[in-house]
Amino acid sequence: MTAGNGPGHLALSRAAVGGEPVIMRLTLSLRGDYAVRTMLALGEHREDGLLSAARIAERMQIPVRFVAHVLADLTRAGLVSGRPGRRGGYRLSRPADQISLLHIVDAAEDRGDIARCVLRGGPCDPRGRCAVHDAFAAANTSLERELAGSRLSDLVAKLS
Repeated sequence: MTAGNGPGHLALSRAAVGGEPVIMRLTLSLRGDYAVRTMLALGEHREDGLLSAARIAERMQIPVRFVAHVLADLTRAGLVSGRPGRRGGYRLSRPADQISLLHIVDAAEDRGDIARCVLRGGPCDPRGRCAVHDAFAAANTSLERELAGSRLSDLVAKLS
């Protein structure tokens, strides 16, 4: 995830000390955004059986051409199972309370293997940390903890 205001922008607000709202901006790529929406649609699907890619696209306002790519990511990650064909479709591969928002984001987002230095723009230098390294590392850890604690079942319940 990256900071910014591009497509898939997600703004989270958190009350600061003294009650003043603080806006924290996090951005998912479109692929990450669509993966979250796809999983919400699948988690919300209460009927027995499968949900077609076309129904997911319609329900969550995702362009149909992207749904197949996102479903492939989610299937590779073991979050979704599907059956091809005219009567095919998709469903969660395990209960929604066993799927975290971090699982979904990790399935769709390329988080990269190399940590990038905020100040230098290149890989973090293992021999010395920049002035903001510890603050950004702590923020990243907190974000991952929050996403890991957010269950798909709880998110789906908030849709109603």
